Amino acid sequence: MNKIYIKDIKNYFNKEINLDAWVDNIRDLQYVQFVILRDSTGKVQMTIEKNENNLYLNNLISSLSLESTLSIDCKVMENEKVKLNGVELIPSNIVITSLSLPELPIDIKNKDNALRETRLDYRFLDLRREDNNLLFKCQTFIEAMMREYWVNNDFIEIHTPKISASAAESGAEMFKLDYFGQKACLSQSPQFYKQMTMASGFEKVFEIGPVFRAENSHTSYHATEILMIDSEISWVKSVDDVMDMEEEWTRYYMAKLKEKYGEEIKKVFNVEVTDAKSKFPRINFYDAKKILKEEFNYVGVVPEDLERKEEELMCEYSKKKYNSEFIFITNFPYSARSFYVMKDENGVTQTFDLLFKGVEITSGAQREHRYNNLIDNIKEKNMNPEDLSFYTEFFKYGCPPHGGFGFGLARLIMRIFEIDNIREATLIYRGPTRLKP
Repeated sequence: MNKIYIKDIKNYFNKEINLDAWVDNIRDLQYVQFVILRDSTGKVQMTIEKNENNLYLNNLISSLSLESTLSIDCKVMENEKVKLNGVELIPSNIVITSLSLPELPIDIKNKDNALRETRLDYRFLDLRREDNNLLFKCQTFIEAMMREYWVNNDFIEIHTPKISASAAESGAEMFKLDYFGQKACLSQSPQFYKQMTMASGFEKVFEIGPVFRAENSHTSYHATEILMIDSEISWVKSVDDVMDMEEEWTRYYMAKLKEKYGEEIKKVFNVEVTDAKSKFPRINFYDAKKILKEEFNYVGVVPEDLERKEEELMCEYSKKKYNSEFIFITNFPYSARSFYVMKDENGVTQTFDLLFKGVEITSGAQREHRYNNLIDNIKEKNMNPEDLSFYTEFFKYGCPPHGGFGFGLARLIMRIFEIDNIREATLIYRGPTRLKP
């Protein structure tokens, strides 16, 4: 396909080309018509003088609605007086390839002129904004750089089932379904299957795929369908090996993002992308609670976990003391963690959360790979080992020490672009009250 994109238009000065584009704006003046054209790569001005020779084109433009699509035969001219990149197009023929209704249901130039829920109803129009176009270009690039790191370091990409027999997390958060007469649920996490591949000798794996959480939550940070990023590695000596890998991986894709899109993100979102060069500090959970009390005079109401306010304050502390927008909080109480995490001889969990710009984006751990210890953990959580027999079977025949992490991609995107709601960082959001579009 030999389509010409607006970003490359300067390569065609003084040449006749065909351009396909959206109608972004029209200025229909007394002697001239200016049409701003748009595609996914940028904008360019088309200029049509009003005269007898251009009568057909003049009438076409006068009757044209914004957001229609055109196919234009034109000459590309350099004109330093044109504010839009010093380029203008002089058309010889214009074909309307689709005509938009004249009144749009939302203002796609200014998102603040419509309620978020209305914009979500018309998400296909909402996504036409420049900031949304850039955001999902960057998301594509971030995923590519994540994969690039993993592939360069001999990880295997896995694709785990999204229909499961058992819950990896809380059973109350399952979307249950009838699977040919058997009880099943939509997958909440690839956790069990990641660990199965460790028992299979894959050693280093990753997955990018959907998971489903039946949480009746209406917060800015939760969704019922999430694109999860997961990784697991074998032969770890401690949970620090897992954090080392995640830190190096994070630094890789963040530096690549800053290099390619940093200036554009700064221009469109007014956000400075961190390259994550500074070492990520690692602070024990109980030390973090002490810091919160002594440095900020703040004591949370949940003693076994971190509240959102506490996450914000610890990120503030990390930025001030260590010049890092990332911080690992380690060794959470077992009461706040899943049965499959490892505990040391003192009962301290080998776990961590990675916080970024005030929010927990990753939860990770060294896993319990020893069968008898795993059964003890399950019983300690007042669960029935028989209900998890397919999972515990993985650990009966030898399994290397291993660990990993997982997180929702949209939450990371929220923090990179400093967006205040997960609905804006998700292509098509699913929540308790939203099943369309």
